[in-house]
Amino acid sequence: MTVHGIDVSSHQSSSFDTADLDFVFVKATEGTSYVNPKMTAQAAHARAAGLVVGFYHFLRPGDMAAQARYFVEQACSVEGDPLWADWEDPGVSCADKDRFLSEVKRLRGSTHRVGLYVNQYYWLHRDITSNAGDALWIADYVTAGKPRIKAEWLFHQHTDKPIDTNIGQFADRAALRAWANKGSTSTSTAPAKPKPTVVDLSNVVAAARKDPDAAQGHQTHAADVRIVEAALKAEGLLSAKYASDGSFGSTTVAAYRKWQQRCGYSGADADGIPGKASLTKLGKKHGFTVKA
Repeated sequence: MTVHGIDVSSHQSSSFDTADLDFVFVKATEGTSYVNPKMTAQAAHARAAGLVVGFYHFLRPGDMAAQARYFVEQACSVEGDPLWADWEDPGVSCADKDRFLSEVKRLRGSTHRVGLYVNQYYWLHRDITSNAGDALWIADYVTAGKPRIKAEWLFHQHTDKPIDTNIGQFADRAALRAWANKGSTSTSTAPAKPKPTVVDLSNVVAAARKDPDAAQGHQTHAADVRIVEAALKAEGLLSAKYASDGSFGSTTVAAYRKWQQRCGYSGADADGIPGKASLTKLGKKHGFTVKA
């Protein structure tokens, strides 16, 4: 009655072995200035193997609301991917941890499970609220499934050799996916129906106006932009090199201009800045809806 998984960061390969795994949790961000350069490739590799994918943020001292925003904007997550706070830094208090969880829940709680990764010592000696959000992912290097805590947990990281290795308290991968998709943790083998992917029009417009004039690779609203980039790539308008970088730079603007022209726009109406009509049409073809 368990599922098996690993967690990876930039220290691991982007083509890790997926045999006998059900899930992979990928490091996305740290503080407000670091993004795992292998994140997108690692997540894509796991998804291609049919695994449940989640993302974690390594908490650093500072503004927890800013870190939460940075995490949800930079992580290449889709709806239903669990999001985790990684609490290990001694400069981050229990109150800080709780603020971060609360802010991520506010930003993404309707579409994602939001939980806490923490080691056994921190949980017993630094935590004073027992707040783990939607789930506790406990690290304790003992027998798998027997962490030395009394609190309820869903995931147990039981070793880091040769890689961080975990089990989850689910009957099978389908039950894990149902939970991740805000469904039941029952033993049913039918996965929950995924919720539609939503792109915020104001976010991609802001990105298309800011990113081209900023430093190369600048990201304004990376999560929304990646969805549009993937659709433009599928249309043959954007090369794979730029299709998941999360930056609505000049190359992506040019690709979107071609999409507008394909939709029948010309002149000033084909300026590469997404509009509601053209973005909605793109979304209908590639599986996302538009929030105006």
